Amino acid sequence: MAPEADDPGGPASLQQDRATVAVTDLFREHHLELVRLALVMVGDLATAEDVVQDAFERLHRRWPGLREPEHGLAYVRSSVLNGCRSVHRRSAVARKHAPQLAAVGADSGPEAANADRLELATALRALPGRQREVLVLRYYLDLDVAEIASTLRIAPSAVRSNCSRGLAALGRALGRDDR
Repeated sequence: MAPEADDPGGPASLQQDRATVAVTDLFREHHLELVRLALVMVGDLATAEDVVQDAFERLHRRWPGLREPEHGLAYVRSSVLNGCRSVHRRSAVARKHAPQLAAVGADSGPEAANADRLELATALRALPGRQREVLVLRYYLDLDVAEIASTLRIAPSAVRSNCSRGLAALGRALGRDDR
């Protein structure tokens, strides 16, 4: 007699338990880092948390089908970046079709450091998506070129060129171009 699908001691249940433990461990170790990554990419904490939560939910659902479970972090990191891209696409469509609202001015008295961070974040968000992703992964998460290439599924040379172009564009946007 074959075990039933809802048998608590069956192989499917054991596989689901392993997936739950593995994803829970990844979540505990990397949740904050991934929320910070998403926050830099989307600029809103609630949206960043939603993107990361969705990424971990997808990872949990797909865990049994992963060819290399040790690459779970790379999968969820890529998933977070994809989620951030989706947020940007949705907001672009919303901006295109929404009526123009009055521009909200910047806070009148922020400290110099906060003003610098705001200026940098604004300039970073103005970069093309790939350059922004490479710079955030390189300088915010401190990943090396190979890890960035793996995460974004691009060649290491593309990582280096996007990094170089992104830094140059940031320098121009911030008025700190040394050329």
